[in-house]
Amino acid sequence: MKLELYQIDAFTETVFGGNPACVVPLKEWLDDSLLLKIAKENAVAETAYFVPTETGFHLRWFTPDIEMDLCGHATLATAHCIKEILDYQEEKVVFETLSGQLEVLFENGRYVLNFPSRVPSPSNLPEQLYHAFNFKPQSVFKARDYILVYDNETNIKNIEIDLSFFNQINLDTGCVVVTSKGSDCDFVSRVFTPQSTFLEDPVTGSTHCSLIPYWSKVLGKTNLLARQLSERGGTLYCKNNKDRVLIAGNAVTYSKGEFYL
Repeated sequence: MKLELYQIDAFTETVFGGNPACVVPLKEWLDDSLLLKIAKENAVAETAYFVPTETGFHLRWFTPDIEMDLCGHATLATAHCIKEILDYQEEKVVFETLSGQLEVLFENGRYVLNFPSRVPSPSNLPEQLYHAFNFKPQSVFKARDYILVYDNETNIKNIEIDLSFFNQINLDTGCVVVTSKGSDCDFVSRVFTPQSTFLEDPVTGSTHCSLIPYWSKVLGKTNLLARQLSERGGTLYCKNNKDRVLIAGNAVTYSKGEFYL
């Protein structure tokens, strides 16, 4: 069996920036164990698979370790693949996913993800996380992910993690997000996942399902500019829209290929 494989950098306008995802178009679903093996072989944070349906596409996301319930950058990469590589002619693409129906609009050269809002609630910091970070947060919130809020962007840039404590946390499909107001944008963040093949995620769309409603309330703004301060870096154009969030960004194709099973 021969399958196509596209590697696409999401939330960036240049290759080697943003977050790389592999995208694999399928005619029908393969066994889950095989999907996971392919994701491990691809050796990027996320591999997205999609199958055409009567109304759009069925989309799933796999890390090298697990299947995810929601992934922003791989959704954006899949939309880019469908629109630019497969020459999809509609103005939006509709995905059926573990997180319900998701739409991606094609707007002014950007991809606009319409995702569920996950408003975080005040929470206590687990003891392992307290010891894992060199800086202690001002406040702690949680939805799917832990949201650790800090004083300033300098703290976010200089975060260091003690893995002996950090990897004691089991968050299932969740992450730990550190965030603050930005110096040249509305807010910044970095994202870390315990017990994962990749400790730091370069740009994480799904965590903004919580970051957008949080910072929208704090800053009193509906439209927000966000940056993720990983080594690769990424820019997200955000809008708080009641029970939904809009997350827009660019994408570029890095490679096209084939693989054999």
